[in-house]
Amino acid sequence: MADSKLEGIKVHNALELKPAWLAQVVEDIVDPGRPIIDTHHHLWPKGGLIEYSLEDLWADTGSGHNVVKTVFMECHASYRTDGPEHLRSLGEVEYVRGIAERTAQDSAGRARIAAMVTQFDLLRGDGVEELVHHHEQTSAGLFRGIRQALACARPGEGILLEAAGHKDLYKNPDFRRGMKVLGRMGHSYDSWHYFYQNPEFCELARAVPETTMVLDHLGTPLGTGIYTGKRDEVFQQWKKDIAEIAQCENVIAKLGGLAMPDNGFGWMGRDKPPTSDEFAAAQAPYYLHMIECFTPQRCMFESNFPVDKLSLSYQVFWNGVKKIVKDFSENEKNAMFSGTATRVYRL
Repeated sequence: MADSKLEGIKVHNALELKPAWLAQVVEDIVDPGRPIIDTHHHLWPKGGLIEYSLEDLWADTGSGHNVVKTVFMECHASYRTDGPEHLRSLGEVEYVRGIAERTAQDSAGRARIAAMVTQFDLLRGDGVEELVHHHEQTSAGLFRGIRQALACARPGEGILLEAAGHKDLYKNPDFRRGMKVLGRMGHSYDSWHYFYQNPEFCELARAVPETTMVLDHLGTPLGTGIYTGKRDEVFQQWKKDIAEIAQCENVIAKLGGLAMPDNGFGWMGRDKPPTSDEFAAAQAPYYLHMIECFTPQRCMFESNFPVDKLSLSYQVFWNGVKKIVKDFSENEKNAMFSGTATRVYRL
């Protein structure tokens, strides 16, 4: 089926969270006192791609780990339905600002939404300056950057989330000009895209070195559809491309988002969800390669909830990544769990 709630993405199966299924795996919290900034989560009202409210977010961030701040990531939630097309995404900014204000006023010590990365069309080139001002003002100071995903699926891949973005967007002179304006104004650019587009992202990073760019979801190595049974082949290409991207000093890596169904670990739909040990064993090679290439000072963890919640619980995810990086120094852990995010998103 095609899902009209998330612009530019076809969803080929129903996406439904299953709390009772996730509740089968409950674990003691690893390193419970460590402060965490979750650098990437969504919020959707009823009727959105996956309904996920502030109460849902707080239930997850309050499940044992010390999550003190979060960063909302654009997801086409609550766009305006009328008015100028280029301003309709401000509806999402208004929606999230209201929720963030609730978290700022909370007296129970729950996680605070401290920043947001929103969406508008960087193809507007020099017109990006006006759009940035709109987003800064509407967000009441929470705006930190734009995500306009490069993701553009190839025909016939057979994946669940099939993005239909602008083909060759990274080459477009207007897009690059818009990115330069964004960087000049002190804001960053996030991208989600598939692993075979990592060279495109790398070329973009080299073309616009003055703008901080954030690579979401470890560059999305796929493992379903036509990539089923090709994990090692995909991994080897992914490793090479990640090492190239890491040479671009303006790029920051997000560690997470690798439990989406299309990554192919097969956890969604099993009788029981994975434990943190299973998660860590399966995904450590990806995380450790990313950290080796970028260094902890250019890495920050993300949950990508509720999308990754289709495969595992919030508690299990953070236990898993803590186990993956258990041998790093305290300073390195602090960078990945909170320090890099504080610097990049100006928290």
